[in-house]
Amino acid sequence: MLSLIIFIPILAALAIFVGAPARKTAFGAAVAQFVLTLFAFLSYDKTIGKYQFTSVTPIVADWKLNYAVGADGLSLVMLLLTGIVTLAAVWVTPKIEKRENLFYGCLLFISAGAAGAFASTDLFFFYSFHELALIPTFLLIGLWGTGERYTAAWKITIYLGIGSIILLIGLVDLYFAVPEGFRTFSLIDLQSLAANGHIPAAAQSRPYLFLLIGFGVLVSLFPFHSWAPPAYASAPTPVTMLHAGVLKKFGLYGLIRVALPLLPEGAKAWASLLLILLVGNIIYIGLVTIAQKKLDLLLGYSSVMHMGYIFLGIAALNLVGVSGAALLMFAHGLSIAALFAMAGFLREKNPLLLLESFGGVAKSAPWLGFAFGLAAFASIGLPGFANFASELSVFFGAFKPGAGLVASNFQLATVFALWGVVISAVYMLRAFRAIFLGPPAADAVEWADPVKSLRWPIILLLAFLLIAGFAPGAFFAYLQPSIQALLPK
Repeated sequence: MLSLIIFIPILAALAIFVGAPARKTAFGAAVAQFVLTLFAFLSYDKTIGKYQFTSVTPIVADWKLNYAVGADGLSLVMLLLTGIVTLAAVWVTPKIEKRENLFYGCLLFISAGAAGAFASTDLFFFYSFHELALIPTFLLIGLWGTGERYTAAWKITIYLGIGSIILLIGLVDLYFAVPEGFRTFSLIDLQSLAANGHIPAAAQSRPYLFLLIGFGVLVSLFPFHSWAPPAYASAPTPVTMLHAGVLKKFGLYGLIRVALPLLPEGAKAWASLLLILLVGNIIYIGLVTIAQKKLDLLLGYSSVMHMGYIFLGIAALNLVGVSGAALLMFAHGLSIAALFAMAGFLREKNPLLLLESFGGVAKSAPWLGFAFGLAAFASIGLPGFANFASELSVFFGAFKPGAGLVASNFQLATVFALWGVVISAVYMLRAFRAIFLGPPAADAVEWADPVKSLRWPIILLLAFLLIAGFAPGAFFAYLQPSIQALLPK
């Protein structure tokens, strides 16, 4: 089943490249992937836990290199996020005037790469699938982007390329930190080795730092964040939805899946550094977000800011904090994808997206105003949405961190993070007021709600935000057993 989730988009992309109808094929593949991820999610046996739907195919026996996939609760939540956002992104894609086949093919490769990374239980394929998703991202921004798309495409290429190289160095360093004779690419075997003390504490600090920086660049950890806002502002709407909503979570997922269980002493050694950097994400980037005058840049910086909360939960090294971070990954992916989808609709009539050029849009487009308001409230973290339950778990977990960590440092960082909630409310409510309320600008265009067919993808994203918000326990039932197994004992 997991291989189908990964390879259906790839096969659909190849079919599109050889002449199949681009939009119909891509949409069919997205629907199939979503149905399969939802089926896998619902059919997972939580009473058993651990990895299920496993499959191992030997590639190079001498190197113990296998194509290996499997899913626990954490993987399934991320795969479900991938299926939901992929379907919504393909659904909202406007008519592509040039190279339609290449556009949809690249979009499907991003989805396949993200799904492959989340489902892989082999380090080689975990890394390789992510790289598969990065290459089409660069092409999509450079060929179909808007504004300063070439600058944005080169910037994201350089930053994420360097981040991937640093990450690769960290993974190689981790591989050689395991004593000879025990070395393997299997994440399941590596986790067992780490639990039995086969990765010496003295050898954990350096590879963890490489992984933190490598994953951090991919996630836009401060101060390695400057590639993200211009890239999201310039990218086509479905690309921004997929990257900000799904692919960006790879680095956070990697820290939880790889760095924490295999290098727990390294995580404790560099916890203070991570706290300083994540406060930069929340406070500094939050203030920068308030200063933005364009909706696309405001959403881009907002996405960077919210990564700080997830890093805080991961750094806490306890069940409450890390499971809150994992649920926030899911919640943020849905809310930011919904916001960018609606920003794309607004861009069609107002390409610059200057806040001061809007005003009163809700009067002529009430459905759009209502939906944007829901997504904005979710992003702020209002009760009833998944963001609220997850951020609350992060704050509780960080205020009393795991053993071996300095509690006072985490408590101070949590206080700063709570101020970040106020900052996010300021910029998001300000944007909502400027666009949808008040009198229209002097040169404002006439607005109307999206046609019904374009409302459904936004409804899909908001529905899952509300489901996870009203029943977070149902998602924690998937996440917590998996994360408990990954935390240092």
